[in-house]
Amino acid sequence: MRGFAALSLLLLLAACAPRQTAPVEVQTQRVYTVQSGDTLYSISRRFGVSVAALQAANDLEGTLLRAGQSLIIPGGAATEYWNPVGYVEEGMASWYGPGFHGRPTASGEVFDMYALTAAHRTLPFGSIVRVLRLDTGAAVTVRINDRGPFKKDRIIDLSYAAARKIGLDRDGTARVRIEVVGYEP
Repeated sequence: MRGFAALSLLLLLAACAPRQTAPVEVQTQRVYTVQSGDTLYSISRRFGVSVAALQAANDLEGTLLRAGQSLIIPGGAATEYWNPVGYVEEGMASWYGPGFHGRPTASGEVFDMYALTAAHRTLPFGSIVRVLRLDTGAAVTVRINDRGPFKKDRIIDLSYAAARKIGLDRDGTARVRIEVVGYEP
């Protein structure tokens, strides 16, 4: 009987003791709606996840996004960030100016056609790009602050001032090599 009383007392005390439970890991899934001017790289920086993780979570093969598209933002810290320095691309350049002067760019900055800036479809805003005109060897360094060009065969749209430095203001378009030489977030 004494053993039964001891066992009953032990069970009673165990029932009254605070319970310890394993912490429950809650997986939260964030969803982000792509805004005009967003790139996979800017979203990567904003949420602290790698470009590769965004691509994997959303079954993306490339880096192009469209406004209104929903993206799943995976949890966890980024293991890699895309550093645009060293990126090289060749193709056609064009320029824009008077019709856009004073209007907001995709980055939110007001477009100044007399500043050395440019529009690119995917490079992060703040990328510093050296633009080399292949037929003349003329070069200019610009900062990416807008999205475009919107013609399929073009890779970069220069501001009027940048175009003037390499003679593009006279010719309209020219074949160029662009290389990202710096980055200012």
